[in-house]
Amino acid sequence: MSALRVSSPPSFMIEQHGVMSRTQALSLLTRHQLYRLVWSGRWANPARGVFVNHTGPLTPAQRDWVALLAAPRGSVLGGLTALTHDSFTSFRTAKPVVVSPMGATPFAYDDVEMHWSTCIDSRDVHPLRLPPRTRPARSVIDAASWERSPKRAREIVLAAAQQGIVAPSTLREALVRRGACRHRGLMVESCLDAAGGIQSLPERDFGQLCRELHLPQPDRQVVLQRADGRYYLDAWWAAFNLAVEVHGIPHMQVEQWDGDLLRLNEVVIDGRRTLVFSSYAIRRHRDVVKDQLRRSTS
Repeated sequence: MSALRVSSPPSFMIEQHGVMSRTQALSLLTRHQLYRLVWSGRWANPARGVFVNHTGPLTPAQRDWVALLAAPRGSVLGGLTALTHDSFTSFRTAKPVVVSPMGATPFAYDDVEMHWSTCIDSRDVHPLRLPPRTRPARSVIDAASWERSPKRAREIVLAAAQQGIVAPSTLREALVRRGACRHRGLMVESCLDAAGGIQSLPERDFGQLCRELHLPQPDRQVVLQRADGRYYLDAWWAAFNLAVEVHGIPHMQVEQWDGDLLRLNEVVIDGRRTLVFSSYAIRRHRDVVKDQLRRSTS
């Protein structure tokens, strides 16, 4: 077999990490050369019509490209797999996730998690990014809606907002376009939570909880002026000497997380009793929150 000399790797080989479709491979090689590379054990043929220019273990990026090229025409990476290519670091999937057009012919390939959609257009798929994938907002919504666990779905939304992968407002716009899906209400709540603290809670949520306990409405966003700065209390009952802090989203950045803890310490040092809740707990674990408030105000 004659040696193949290429002065520099073709751009698609760089983009696809040495993974190529049969059509792409035949733009470089004759059919005979291609299959000699496979039969001789120098190249791999992991899926029908897909070739890899080595026979060692596939890297994560190569696994994604193989799954994508093996899938029906018009398919894109989706969910957590798409988010990984947009620098999302919090969660991974066991297999590459691919979204294919509804009605496309199924294909035989095991190392892939398949989903089907009637909406794979430029509103939800970036026209230029490689590998082809859903836009971050769509990826987050899909990943969360495919989860069985509400807790896991919420964590995906919050982590994506926290890492700056998608703005809460952009996520809500994509949710409106998506329509009905699993965990939709929880995703809307999580978008609000990502905007921050007790301000993200509808007035009726916290207010109704207080009314159920026959508590007076607390003062909101009370300013504490100290020599080293201003501190704000989310909710404050002077009659009970009780402050309540509501955290909408945990801070992964050490500086901000550390600052929050130091601020809370100052509140306690000043002699104010303090309870800390997540806005998720106020919505979803009301009995526990009410019990702790009841005992703190009795």
